[in-house]
Amino acid sequence: MPATPFHLVAWAIVQRPDGAILLARRSNVSYGNGLWGLPGGHVEDNETLPAAAAREALEEVGVRLDPSLLISLGLTRYVDSSGGEVVRGLDAFYLATSWQGDPQPISECSEVGWFLPDALPPDALPWLAKVMQTHLTGRTAFQEDFS
Repeated sequence: MPATPFHLVAWAIVQRPDGAILLARRSNVSYGNGLWGLPGGHVEDNETLPAAAAREALEEVGVRLDPSLLISLGLTRYVDSSGGEVVRGLDAFYLATSWQGDPQPISECSEVGWFLPDALPPDALPWLAKVMQTHLTGRTAFQEDFS
């Protein structure tokens, strides 16, 4: 039996002083196409989790984050079998309260916008509201999600 892939993903929660967070509408991607989500993606073998979050933010929405200034908000381990195929992974979430550059859609997204964590768009990734409540608002360091 072949091994099930394990997805290690780092996400950047870029937050303005008024509390709004930066989201990007995902475009031309295999997961969540057309939905609003955080900048983020798979961690490469030769990079740290904060470096991956910073790289993905630059690649996707054009903001430069300093990995040493990112605040670790938490980890979510997941096993998702809702689509028929079992997907396992670990998502790492990092808070950025300072950055360089103006957010704009660069790669794998069609638009960017600022939203309050408790007023996300209805077409956001289905797990995003729970992550905002658990990691950003509740500052819970670890959760597990089995769907």
